[in-house]
Amino acid sequence: MGIDMDTYELVISAHKDVIKYFDDIEYLSEYNQARILNVMSESRVSGRHFAPTSGYGYGDEGRDMLDKLFASVFGGEDAIVRVQWASATHALNDCMFAMLRPGEAMLSITGKPYDTLDKTIGLGELSTCGSLKDWGIGYYQTDLTPVGNIDLSKVETFLDIGQVKLLLIQRSGGYSRRPSITIEKMQNVINFVKSKRPDICVLVDNCYGEFTECSEPCHVGADLTVGSLIKNPGGGLAPTGAYAVGTKQAIERLSYSFTTPGLGKEIGSYAASYAPFFQGLFLAPHTVSQALKGAILTARVFETLGYNVFPCSQDSRSDIIQSIEFKCAEELIAFCQAIQAASPVDAHVVPYPWDMPGYSHKVIMAAGTFVQGASIELSADAPIKEPYIAFVQGGLTYEHVKIALMIVVESLKRQRYISS
Repeated sequence: MGIDMDTYELVISAHKDVIKYFDDIEYLSEYNQARILNVMSESRVSGRHFAPTSGYGYGDEGRDMLDKLFASVFGGEDAIVRVQWASATHALNDCMFAMLRPGEAMLSITGKPYDTLDKTIGLGELSTCGSLKDWGIGYYQTDLTPVGNIDLSKVETFLDIGQVKLLLIQRSGGYSRRPSITIEKMQNVINFVKSKRPDICVLVDNCYGEFTECSEPCHVGADLTVGSLIKNPGGGLAPTGAYAVGTKQAIERLSYSFTTPGLGKEIGSYAASYAPFFQGLFLAPHTVSQALKGAILTARVFETLGYNVFPCSQDSRSDIIQSIEFKCAEELIAFCQAIQAASPVDAHVVPYPWDMPGYSHKVIMAAGTFVQGASIELSADAPIKEPYIAFVQGGLTYEHVKIALMIVVESLKRQRYISS
């Protein structure tokens, strides 16, 4: 594969440095695997649940069983798991409109959400037609403290504003270098908020965080938890879709927004087999463990090469994202292009920055994946702005990440971003 011995030894040495952290990850994977196995067994999942359906989807056993499994695994009273959601952003949009009414407001307590939600909220100079702002729904935001904690003193000031009815927690940092929000931190915040305002709905964007700990947001009191099926919980097999788990009341309101009042969860078919969604959920703890190991190795390799990385290789994690800071836009682009070249699909394709819908800067995305845009598979993306940070995630197998890192380092050496 054209890997010279120095590069090979660099990655192998990094692997030896971080292997001591893998026992904890393997325990986590086994624990979550046991939880899922137990739920699937007790729910009597059967081959009939994989069968496709058509039309209205009345009595769709596969769809209803997926809802039941996700509710149990993610600690909710009920769930909606649907292929009709094109992304987690789509599902979050539906949650916000389901839980808020004109004259009410949302409070984001982990800073600004992902760029893809700007138009939903109505941020920026132009208020997009159909945004929350356009419907007379307000938006407030509190930033994290300098060390990455939720600022409870600032949050408390907004709890006195009666119009605030929805509180958003984004678990992962998105395009920022802040730490992910752990389940323990979420629990402390949710307990605090509910003690002051039990009427507020707590919505958690759980993307990239599923199965990175032993429990999930609904286990610690979140009213709604949302994520993408082509990230962690799809295990690399789910071809599309998103999920929402929560209280019966929240899921009922969401279901009426998702389809129509009175019909809710009772309709919606899928003309292909549901098997990839069931099998993907079953495989998810192991797949996430591979991504976590790969993220730690990536951090160690680039630490050794002198780059600023976040989190560091020894840090605890509550999502699968690894960020690496580069010196210039050209080096950032070269890194992402090398990740693409190390992919099993479309390795011959060269990605370039482009005006991607939903983002305020040009974005480069490297994703030579079996499922388009699946960030549980090894991928990297970055907005082209200072500081020049690539966000790396996924890896269906640790072995692929290890080999890909060798290919990436070789590529950066050839372009003289790394000295030989």
